[in-house]
Amino acid sequence: MKTKNYILMEIAAITLIILLTFVSACNRGGEKNDYYTESDFEKVNKIDIHCHINTTRTAFMEQAISDNFRILTVNTNAWDDITIYEQEKFSLYQINQFPRYISYLTTFTLDDWDDEGWHNKTITLIKESIDKGAIGVKVWKNIGMVEKDKNGEFIMIDDPKFDPVFSFLEDNGIPLYGHLGEPKNCWLPIEEMTVNNDKKYFKSNPEYHMYLHPEFPSYEDQLEARDHMLEKHPNLIFVGAHLGSMEWSIDLMTEHLEQFPNMTLEMAARICHIAALSQKDWDKVRNFIIKYQDRIMYGTDNSDSAENDNDPKKLKEHLHNVWLTDWKFFTTDESITMWEVDGEIKGLKLPREIIDKIYFKNAEKLFPKFKKMKT
Repeated sequence: MKTKNYILMEIAAITLIILLTFVSACNRGGEKNDYYTESDFEKVNKIDIHCHINTTRTAFMEQAISDNFRILTVNTNAWDDITIYEQEKFSLYQINQFPRYISYLTTFTLDDWDDEGWHNKTITLIKESIDKGAIGVKVWKNIGMVEKDKNGEFIMIDDPKFDPVFSFLEDNGIPLYGHLGEPKNCWLPIEEMTVNNDKKYFKSNPEYHMYLHPEFPSYEDQLEARDHMLEKHPNLIFVGAHLGSMEWSIDLMTEHLEQFPNMTLEMAARICHIAALSQKDWDKVRNFIIKYQDRIMYGTDNSDSAENDNDPKKLKEHLHNVWLTDWKFFTTDESITMWEVDGEIKGLKLPREIIDKIYFKNAEKLFPKFKKMKT
């Protein structure tokens, strides 16, 4: 017969086992909750901070909503066949259709650059767009790579003529998006480029392949002009589109984020570069993103246009595949592939707190209008 003390010892032992099991389960649950999985993709309310929707068809936004994305569509002085005014009309159309899911950036041209009143006209244009709902301004690589003044000199982004415009943005807290320069691959021969999409793009667009145009401003010239502009406007909220054209070097991005406290980097069309760098030094890439988790935003450069004759179903499939592949890269440590990068890529498995910042919190902080949209 069991003694009273023996029974009490049994009860204590069983209680301890139950307690340890509970604590272990809690720890496992806590570990699990520290990270997202692929199955969380549609549950998280995300933002793609760099897209181009220049059409009245709604397939793009339908897929974005299905995948739980809000969208920033970016007007750009980049195309001869679609003016910045037409782009704005498309943006406003999409916003009217999906007011809780999309906003836009405006832009300006260098038309009449040599006129004394260019900056006043440009500021007026920006004011009008802001009144219509634009939440920032975009400048493109034509500044520094295409446009020239009446003397045949390239117009660089630190030209004093821009100063009144950037001072206006600075004084009014309006963010400036800058696609200035290109990936460093642009200055290399095709066969030496590090990712396949750059090889494809510059082979198809030789006018922007600077390796073929040594008489144009160099890669270093582009960054120096950008940095000089930021030094002149220290309070300007600046977003370095496409990782600020510094995608090839974690050290260079680190140096600039330290030098310019108002600089944020977004990853549109450069996630493949991050992936390629991670193949060489996974820890360095991951630690960089963790350290600067408040200064990095997710974007893709996904697009749709009036000239796009793709089947809407194919467009939706493409968008979903891009967004889901990126999600797996950032949230898991699974082995994935991207057509842009040769070989397998190990996912970065970033903590969910950091994923939230990259995918929506940083964008909401920089562009408060997003907070007033879908919640």
